[in-house]
Amino acid sequence: MADPRGFLTVTDRVTQPRRPVPVRIMDYQEVYERQQDGVLKEQASRCMDCGIPFCHQGCPLGNLIPEWNDLTWQGRRSEASDRLHETNNFPEFTGRLCPAPCESSCVLGINQPAVTIKQVEVSIAEQAFEDGSVIPVPAERHTDQTVAIVGSGPAGLAAAQQLTRAGHTVAVYERDDAIGGLLRYGIPDFKMEKNVLERRLDQMRAEGTRFRTNVELGRDISWDQLRRRYDAVVVATGSTVPRDLPIPGRELDGVEFAMDYLVPSNRAVAGQADPGLIDAAGKHVVILGGGDTGADCIGTAHRQQAASVTTLAIGKQPPGERPGHQPWPMFPTLFEVASAHEEGGERTYLASTVEFVGEDGRVTGVMVAETEFIDGARRPKAGTERVIPADLVLLALGFTGPEPAGLDEQAGIDFDDRGNVARDGYYMTNTPGVFAAGDAGRGQSLIVWAIAEGRSCAAAVDKYLMGETRLPAPVAPTDQPIGMI
Repeated sequence: MADPRGFLTVTDRVTQPRRPVPVRIMDYQEVYERQQDGVLKEQASRCMDCGIPFCHQGCPLGNLIPEWNDLTWQGRRSEASDRLHETNNFPEFTGRLCPAPCESSCVLGINQPAVTIKQVEVSIAEQAFEDGSVIPVPAERHTDQTVAIVGSGPAGLAAAQQLTRAGHTVAVYERDDAIGGLLRYGIPDFKMEKNVLERRLDQMRAEGTRFRTNVELGRDISWDQLRRRYDAVVVATGSTVPRDLPIPGRELDGVEFAMDYLVPSNRAVAGQADPGLIDAAGKHVVILGGGDTGADCIGTAHRQQAASVTTLAIGKQPPGERPGHQPWPMFPTLFEVASAHEEGGERTYLASTVEFVGEDGRVTGVMVAETEFIDGARRPKAGTERVIPADLVLLALGFTGPEPAGLDEQAGIDFDDRGNVARDGYYMTNTPGVFAAGDAGRGQSLIVWAIAEGRSCAAAVDKYLMGETRLPAPVAPTDQPIGMI
């Protein structure tokens, strides 16, 4: 695989170059630049001829990582793209947005920096589009079966493309005015510009997938009506109910959910006027939550020229190196510096938010206390309270589950004890013919899991409709590989 001695001769890990901070915060264009071909080949050559490539274990899609690393090193671009697309419908999405659990499982990572798998992946995808090798793949035969996909995020799009290629008539329903789900209005352009999404949608339209926008299930059309109209329905609405923080002062103006901040901003970048736009210009911004959504808020606030940006996390700062309780090949919790963190701002750990302070109905600060651990529980330490000035507070605390949107009353769908759509081992809900994939069924997760579940759910739907399937099914709802359904 690749250069058998590459990992010995090329020991430095070189990731994608980023545009200079003073330049990139002046616009919303993507942060990352194209890697030079020579450097990319060298990095691909670091892939070892592993007896057991554990990167497969780290990737829910089962990507053929050693194979396309080898083909990249050899300069066989078209074949590398073919291998990549065998397991991943949208490598240009995951190559930008996935946190790369595959790299945490890289065998080389035991004692050297891991192979830059994510960088090689996105480079293969981009080259394939430039070469014109990403073309529509229409079905070889057509069935008389119809499928509705509700939600057009990565899980819904993956299921739709697989089922369309299997020959079914597929319609994707989206309540927003454009297809893409969080890929459209949830992810800022500095992480993924929307032309990346559009060119893949063009391929899907050419293959025969139909898209229906501005349709909200449960309101514009009932779930019962949808179920009667289609032979199968896939719920891929995502996990969109934000986690709240009900403490004193929560009702103050200026305390907002992160997505209520990001979505209007992303619409504005797309040239749309949005009355809900929240402008951070000249404001002291405090963000609660240190995940990807919080980082998106940091980058957006910088581009809106906020006076200051502070991120608060209730727990301890993660270690810089793999901790002992998360040994290789586990996906470790590490202190990471995303591109947004490079752009400025302060990150504060062990900060328990006690109260939102305000005047005349508007937030003016956040009272925090030092976090202490008592019997394993995190609590604010008395006597350590202080107030951080804030004109805008953004809650980026994650999501608790999908919006019911009439699923329970209209379709009789059950929910599990975590608030997610309940389903069996083959993605079907308690209502025959209705399936659930992605965050709607598994809870808030990674884009790579959403695509893997969309592909697997498509195989389950195909078997339900036809009695058998040849579609691949990389994962079961239990997170275990299941091969062919």
